[in-house]
Amino acid sequence: MTWAERLTLLAYGLVMRALQPLLRRKLRRRGQEEPGYLDHMPQRFGFYEGVAPESGRIWVHAVSLGETRAAAILIEALRDVRPGMRLLLTHSTATGWAQGQALLRPGDAQAWLPWDTPEATRRFLQHHRPQLGILMETEVWPALVQACVQAQVPLALANARLNDKSLRSALRWSWLSGPAYRRLTAVLAQSPDDGARLEQLGATVQAVLGNLKYDVPAQPDAQALAQVWRQRWQHHGTPRPVVMLASSREGEEALWLQALTGNTDRLTDLKAAGVVWLLVPRHPQRFDDIHAWLTAQGLAVVRRSSWDVGPPLQVPSEPLTVCLGDSLGEMPVYFQSADMALLGGSFVPLGGQNLIEAAAFGCPVIMGPHTFNFAEAAQNAQQVGAAMRVSDMDSALDQVWAWLRQPAELASARQKGLELVAQSRGAAMRYAQALAGRI
Repeated sequence: MTWAERLTLLAYGLVMRALQPLLRRKLRRRGQEEPGYLDHMPQRFGFYEGVAPESGRIWVHAVSLGETRAAAILIEALRDVRPGMRLLLTHSTATGWAQGQALLRPGDAQAWLPWDTPEATRRFLQHHRPQLGILMETEVWPALVQACVQAQVPLALANARLNDKSLRSALRWSWLSGPAYRRLTAVLAQSPDDGARLEQLGATVQAVLGNLKYDVPAQPDAQALAQVWRQRWQHHGTPRPVVMLASSREGEEALWLQALTGNTDRLTDLKAAGVVWLLVPRHPQRFDDIHAWLTAQGLAVVRRSSWDVGPPLQVPSEPLTVCLGDSLGEMPVYFQSADMALLGGSFVPLGGQNLIEAAAFGCPVIMGPHTFNFAEAAQNAQQVGAAMRVSDMDSALDQVWAWLRQPAELASARQKGLELVAQSRGAAMRYAQALAGRI
């Protein structure tokens, strides 16, 4: 390490220490909306008293919900190639933690990844003493990388991706990000474009292995539950079309309602078709607010949290049928319940959400103009006909009506998505084998 890099890390450490009070305030504020943020608070700063230390685990860091879903696929493959593997699973968000609990087996452990200061990351590694660290997708932190180098813990970046926007931002801070990426033990990228962008930051990309999320496992229980829901949504024995707003972000529900009510002829047609609207917000802290807002707009709303096996038999049809997906871990059920999905995060400039899961469960996607977070997956789905790109929410509802009037095209889009996922499988075992050589 050069003197300039040492000084850079020193300055970075000072800044991150100074920001710790702000982090505590943020966690307390988030904890009012999601109590999980208040659990095990000392771990956020590198204190793990009460957690039995055990060396030799394989440490996987999955910051939030999406990364944890990808980690689940990788962890299963790692257990196949290394039976008896013990896991240390870390997160940074409450939704990631909640999703990750289902991945644990006897002998595994779960913890918060600490705030990125030299002291906290050093305490984390001294306590847990992992055999190998695996960061999922994008999570590269300078102090953490340096602590792993000092502790001689190999650190890999798996299912690695980097979009153009993130690359431009990282290059502006290249004096800090560059050394961190260069010191990673292994970088395994999703695509050649991701690999090329990562190399611009100084990373040594060992291989391009594809996207783990194409290996999403079959969910027979979810499929069975989805069939129950569809039966409950029938009208006098006739199936009603279900259109999902998937992983919606702030502002998109308003765009949807404005587009829906702003075109009287189309609204009349969609109501006559008996469309059930399934709204699934991305973040659970918004569930109550979205319910209150929908109700204030005069909509008849049924919350997922209010039913057990399936929605009420008498789903209201006037003025609009809206089901609010206010649950975690049920995206496979939601996608298999829907005839099509509007892709959340793509109708506001937030980069979209991952649409591979939708394709895997046979749910065609209508996506807005903003998909830079998952550009390759969006492009692939569009090219094969599993997804349609539109300019805005109004055009999205035009496409909804077009697909409802042309069921053969909708069925074709569904089949194209299933074929795309089937042809792209296999990344999980490639990643597991590449990483197993370092265990």
